[in-house]
Amino acid sequence: MQKSLLALAVVFAIPQAIAADKPADDGELEHIQILSHYDKLRTEAGSATLLTEADLEKFEYDDIHRILASVPGVNIREEDGYGLRPNIGFRGVTPERSKKITIMEDGILIGPSPYSAPAAYYFPVTTRMTAVEVFKGPAAIKHGPQTVAGAINLVTRQIPEFSEGAIDISAGSDGYQKAHAHFGSVVNNVGFLLEGVSLKADGFKDLDGGGDTGFVKNDILAKFNYKLQQGEFDHTFGLKLSYSDEESDETYLGLTDTDFAATPYRRYAASQPALMETEHQQVMFSHYLESDDFTLTSRVYRNDYERAWKKLNGLINRQFASTGASLSKTLADPDKYDLEYRVISGQQDSVSDGQPVLYLNMGTNDREYYSQGIQIDGGFDFELYDLKHKISAGLRYHEDEIERKHFEETYSMVSGVAIDTELGIRPQTQNLESTKAWSVYIEDQITIDALTLGVGVRGELMDMHHEDKKDLTKWQDKTTRIWLPGVSGFYQLSEESGLLFGAHKGFVPSSPSRSASEELETSVNYEFGGRFNDGVTQLELVTFFNDYKNLTETCASSNCGENQQLDEEFSGGEVDVYGLEAQFSQSYPLNLQIEIPYSFVYTYTQSEFKSSFQSDFAQWGDVTKGDSLPYLPEHQASFNIGLATSNWRVTAAVKYVGSMPEVAGNGQVLSGVEVPSSVIVDLSASYEFDQYGRLYAKIDNVFDEVDIVSRRPYGARPTKSRQVSVGYKYQF
Repeated sequence: MQKSLLALAVVFAIPQAIAADKPADDGELEHIQILSHYDKLRTEAGSATLLTEADLEKFEYDDIHRILASVPGVNIREEDGYGLRPNIGFRGVTPERSKKITIMEDGILIGPSPYSAPAAYYFPVTTRMTAVEVFKGPAAIKHGPQTVAGAINLVTRQIPEFSEGAIDISAGSDGYQKAHAHFGSVVNNVGFLLEGVSLKADGFKDLDGGGDTGFVKNDILAKFNYKLQQGEFDHTFGLKLSYSDEESDETYLGLTDTDFAATPYRRYAASQPALMETEHQQVMFSHYLESDDFTLTSRVYRNDYERAWKKLNGLINRQFASTGASLSKTLADPDKYDLEYRVISGQQDSVSDGQPVLYLNMGTNDREYYSQGIQIDGGFDFELYDLKHKISAGLRYHEDEIERKHFEETYSMVSGVAIDTELGIRPQTQNLESTKAWSVYIEDQITIDALTLGVGVRGELMDMHHEDKKDLTKWQDKTTRIWLPGVSGFYQLSEESGLLFGAHKGFVPSSPSRSASEELETSVNYEFGGRFNDGVTQLELVTFFNDYKNLTETCASSNCGENQQLDEEFSGGEVDVYGLEAQFSQSYPLNLQIEIPYSFVYTYTQSEFKSSFQSDFAQWGDVTKGDSLPYLPEHQASFNIGLATSNWRVTAAVKYVGSMPEVAGNGQVLSGVEVPSSVIVDLSASYEFDQYGRLYAKIDNVFDEVDIVSRRPYGARPTKSRQVSVGYKYQF
């Protein structure tokens, strides 16, 4: 923590002088951004959305959940209110820890262990991103390994051509603070960029017995490049270094519905010891080669991630045995499990009249990850038989590993305070999983008059290993080989409009511990739609149909009601997911000085299991054919509208999320229970003082709406309460 704060202080000490950032085209974006900035009709096939730096600055969000509200086809399950560990899905896939989408930073896999354990407990700080790209359908064929839903690419700041930098400071309610600075220049043909971010908040919940419920996050980035021209080729050599850490007082423990209705921001005394500590480092070397019709990008990368999360696992007796009443059951029916509820809420001591009653079983999930690899991506344009071809191809060798070192400790509830009994630790899950994977893709986009037809294939070749360190007889090596074809097209009706279509095969790798004989999760995904852009009005409508051959789920701490099922995988058979995505934006000139920009995003989604079955998975239960997927709202919409001039802007964002079931079928604790629909309004305003910087203010959740966003893993969890903040940004 100290070294990250020191590095941030160094960034702030750099002398300050810049003009405002301006959008750049693809060639100026260090070859890490995929979509074009151009304000014209995009002719690529496949559904793709680009959020530019200007889009991100409108609300200065630090939460990726709020950022993605303006992207159609995204389904989210909120958890902590700050987006510390996002739950993101596309087109109906489970949002649980974003494990079924491919997450990249600057085009490189950024998840802690994308093959062996894809649950994204690490997610980059979005504050320092200058663009966010979302790919769905055939547009995601170049990005894997998870291809059933899509990919998200987070784009970091480019090294500037001239000396420039900025500072950004903000403070607000609930102890919110942000300090962000960057500076870059070119010296003797060597470019560099230094950037630092520190975020913190005391939290918006009230912990029984007192204490913070917030977080502190620090993030440091350093980039260097060297440019060289040799004949017709331009070379760029790059080095990227990053470090981040986090401490957050977060828990999986929610509230009973009754307590939520009375005090929604309460946190029970049993969650007092909860603490998440993480540390992440990245090193990446890159080389970019470019000529008039040829590009080649080579990257060598390494990511290391460590995390330890202490949180309440349940209640135990003096023999360290479970009481049989899980936290989910206790909070769903506190009258039936009255003793357990009173201990959790601090009303009952663990020892009464000298006799042990129930102790708190605090579990620490300690994990270490690494991922490393070599990735090469190339492009080549040529003409053959009067047809224009655009070849894209890539090859990646990737290794990743997760080592789990879980343990439990006994705490005692004493007069409303959770106290460590210091009886020592009890080792729990102790295992190691690893993957060595080759990935390859090739796509040819052929232009025939007004039609651009893309034909491609992706291959994933994986060797996986699992070993139980507590029982050395339990181990497995397995090999998976799969080819994923895809076809896409765009037919340009005019300079402003066109039709898009596509079909591709999707895939999600199974965990190294899952038997090689069990069926993989695959899907065949279809989409059809249209796009319009005349420079003033932008409109895109896309229908989609995802045909899952075998939907799978893995029990994690965040989505299961029983700890005994941790890391167990379940199969749900065939599932259909279909719907409509719409996005529209326009700007209406009120007069010569004031414009009214507005945009609308809508997603309609339906899903159904194609067979009946019985499952122990907490989110499925006993499923009847036709049941819908959990945590998937039928309707979602967002509407943004503002007033803008050359030096000031006011913008309001309205987000609607429809109700959604907690469980697909019957027989589980939360069967028949729904997450209610919600409407959240955010407001932002800014004023430019020309060369003296920009002042901005924002209100998240203007009307202080209180809604249940989830009852996972244990009990009802609230939306973030109203947060007001004011900031100042100076560019030099």
